Amino acid sequence: MIPAIVSATAYVLSMAIFFRAILSWFPNISPHNPVSEFLFTVTEPILAPLRRVIPRMGMMDVTPMIAILILAYVVPAIVHA
Repeated sequence: MIPAIVSATAYVLSMAIFFRAILSWFPNISPHNPVSEFLFTVTEPILAPLRRVIPRMGMMDVTPMIAILILAYVVPAIVHA
């Protein structure tokens, strides 16, 4: 039961990070939009610590991709250990 909840939570967080990254490509979408604010509130506690460790690559922030990889591979490995 707990592994299923943790896996589902990791999946939902991965999707939230993905949608936040996609929204960042559209500059005309207001950051005060309720969807944007929700995605920021949910994903920033995961992305902010990674940003302190992982430098930007030019103009590109690879932190969302790293966070999704961690959620996709590390969380299941821990849950099933």
